[in-house]
Amino acid sequence: MFDQREKIGLFIDGANVYATSKALGFDIDYRRLLAHFKSLGYVLRAYYYTALVEDQEYSSIRPLIDWLDYNGYTVVTKPAKEFTDSMGRRKIKGNMDIELTIDALELVPSLDHYVIFSGDGDFRSLVEALQRRGRKVSIISTLSSQPPMIADDLRRQADHFLDIADLKNEIGRDSSGDRLPRRYAPDPVEEDADDYEYDDQ
Repeated sequence: MFDQREKIGLFIDGANVYATSKALGFDIDYRRLLAHFKSLGYVLRAYYYTALVEDQEYSSIRPLIDWLDYNGYTVVTKPAKEFTDSMGRRKIKGNMDIELTIDALELVPSLDHYVIFSGDGDFRSLVEALQRRGRKVSIISTLSSQPPMIADDLRRQADHFLDIADLKNEIGRDSSGDRLPRRYAPDPVEEDADDYEYDDQ
């Protein structure tokens, strides 16, 4: 599946991965994740995408973002959108699909193998476009949760599918030896895997 000669790009849909790991009951150790994929080939770029709630004085995901910035990741953020629904409840939405797609397409001349951490079916068209340009695409999500976190058409389109549950020993966080900030549970904007809504009760 991986070739040591390949130039690899990692594209992490932060909200989707958080929801997936939460459903599986373990945290991702992003230091171990990067080291694991570096052992499989040449990681040219590693991107992490997340929407942020701007008006919060302290964002619980900020320590993770700062750590990633200094440790080999390119962090891409944008403000989450806030609105009030018909019931008068505050809702927050954030979607990074466009940002991830543009970055992925711009790197076609430089990458051989795309590794996309997301189960969002909206990425099926991106995967198809990359394949038309001769690039290999692996999708990392899970079938092990109830319901599964990956869209069936995305899984079928990918060249390879890796269940994140099978990578737990390689990329899971060891609670006895934390080296990352303890407070890195993403903001509520990130809790849903698709459109990431949050009800403010």
